Amino acid sequence: MTEAHVFVVGILLAWLAGVRVYLTVFGVGIAGVMGWLDLPPALEATTSPWVLGTSGALALAEFFADKIPGVDTGWDLLHTLLRVPAGAFLAAAAISPDGELGAGMLAAGAGAALVSHTLKSGTRAMINTSPEPLSNWTASVAEDTAVVGGLALAWSYPWIALGVVVLVGLSVALVVWWVCRKVYRGVSRLLST
Repeated sequence: MTEAHVFVVGILLAWLAGVRVYLTVFGVGIAGVMGWLDLPPALEATTSPWVLGTSGALALAEFFADKIPGVDTGWDLLHTLLRVPAGAFLAAAAISPDGELGAGMLAAGAGAALVSHTLKSGTRAMINTSPEPLSNWTASVAEDTAVVGGLALAWSYPWIALGVVVLVGLSVALVVWWVCRKVYRGVSRLLST
């Protein structure tokens, strides 16, 4: 892989960590253990049985916690403190040929994880206003599927994966902005009468 490909993979790992950090770490570790990928030295820590066991158990807990309206919002708020640094580490570790983590890549990874986490938690907070649980389950399963598919696509076709992430991210941001604008206008009209 060229240096540009590795950079893109790092950004994609950070983005995915902003959505599902435990599943991302578990997926990277499993891919390394199974020999599907040659992981950079700094990412080899994800192949540790302790890291795999912990991230796998937490991914399972997140799978169930994320299906319950309200609980998922609390889970997202709590994980704001974890997903951003984990995304920064994954991005910097992906591009590190010698195990040294560069400050620029740490910052880029933190930014990517923060943007994806903000879009995810904002979207889920809006979905939680719906009285029925089906939309919450659908969004959660879509996120799980997107992370698993995103990991596979990131390693196989990183440029296509980056294009998909940018397109989906912009689309979600536009939808969130549009809904917020409609709600703001509706509340303004309601208060003015």
